[in-house]
Amino acid sequence: MNLEMQRFKAEFFKALAHPLRIKILELLADGDKNVNEIQNLVGSEGSAVSQHLTVLRAKNIVTGTKDGNRVIYSLRDPMIIELLSVARQIFNNHLVDTITMLDKFIDTENEE
Repeated sequence: MNLEMQRFKAEFFKALAHPLRIKILELLADGDKNVNEIQNLVGSEGSAVSQHLTVLRAKNIVTGTKDGNRVIYSLRDPMIIELLSVARQIFNNHLVDTITMLDKFIDTENEE
């Protein structure tokens, strides 16, 4: 079971491993959207957005529901919002550490 869980996690994070996919998920965190809305908000052409949505759908990260001739996309699990928030906090922690190291380096340089 442990190996299966590790594989699931690896595949899950691979599916997230593109900036446009993260942007799409952040947009869907604000509410369901169709492809045209996503395209307009990310400023990318339709084929790129559709390809990334296909990856996210294949890994069951987003779902698509037919609405007439449109497909409305939504997050499959609202915990994705929390995951993105935690990733932002981790990034901020790394940024704070980097700034602290830079400040120490500058202080050392100024003392010499």
